[in-house]
Amino acid sequence: MLSIDRTTYDAIVAHAKRDHPDEACGIVAGPEGSDRPERHVEMVNAAGSPTFYEFDPTELLELYKQMWDNDEEPVVIYHSHTATEAYPSRTDIGLASEPGAHYVLVSTREHGNNDGPVEFRSYRIVDGEVSEEDVAVLDALP
Repeated sequence: MLSIDRTTYDAIVAHAKRDHPDEACGIVAGPEGSDRPERHVEMVNAAGSPTFYEFDPTELLELYKQMWDNDEEPVVIYHSHTATEAYPSRTDIGLASEPGAHYVLVSTREHGNNDGPVEFRSYRIVDGEVSEEDVAVLDALP
């Protein structure tokens, strides 16, 4: 199960809505081995595409250096789908290289960047196998 605080959840949703019609992407880092998503980092979609996301390699390397220095790891790796459901595509599955991470997808297909709900789902992706998990949005992490 992914447990995430309301502030981080709202920030991910806001990022997805703001970048619509292009896909948004980012990482939520947390202390190594803790499974606690604590530090939300919006990333640039270097692909600038409504159907594909790609982390900017320089920005991603800089973030990984920060995480190493802070004894952090990527707890959540997220991106949005702008025209399809919040389910990993074959490309998403192929790019999933962090077996310990929660892969969050936010679909903005119904309301785009307007008011209205989004589809927010989380998955574990290990060796090409996708398993959906429950998401608990908490006022604060315990």
